[in-house]
Amino acid sequence: MNIPEIYEENPIIAAVKDDATLRCAIDSPCRTIFLLYGNICDISQKVELVKNAGKLAIVHTDLIDGLENRDVAVKFIRETTKADGIISTRSIIIKAAREYGLIGIQRFFLIDSMALDNARKHIEQGIPDVIEILPALATKAIATLRAEYSIPIIAGGLISDKEDVINALSSGASAISTTRQDIWSL
Repeated sequence: MNIPEIYEENPIIAAVKDDATLRCAIDSPCRTIFLLYGNICDISQKVELVKNAGKLAIVHTDLIDGLENRDVAVKFIRETTKADGIISTRSIIIKAAREYGLIGIQRFFLIDSMALDNARKHIEQGIPDVIEILPALATKAIATLRAEYSIPIIAGGLISDKEDVINALSSGASAISTTRQDIWSL
């Protein structure tokens, strides 16, 4: 799966936190949906809805009720769903995703220079396939990481309008993720 090509066609990712927005995301032009909610009893059905719509399904394992932050959570997602990948803040989860043939998106909250150095460390270890930087408004940090590494970057968090999307993409992000439905159709 060529991730950069996917986001060249449509760099907006629908991030959903409930069933109502999941239905809207499925009907949107977004090619990728981040599932930021659910539990071990219903995540398979949510992924199936996304896949049946012909979209990529990425599960944020840290936010799924009933999953522990251990590699067995990734095995569970791989064996019980048709998810294309996972998101996590934890390197062990991202490493497991790659071992199980799933896209591994590591989420970093860039709140200070130590967090930026931590992101560099994980990128240099070759752990994530893609990184997600929050908040997306950290355009200088996105530009810095983009200049230093060839790994795709997704910018998420605090996107409120088209200008924020343009700024994040202009700074070097390959795509943006947002829960804002009005941005999904940009």
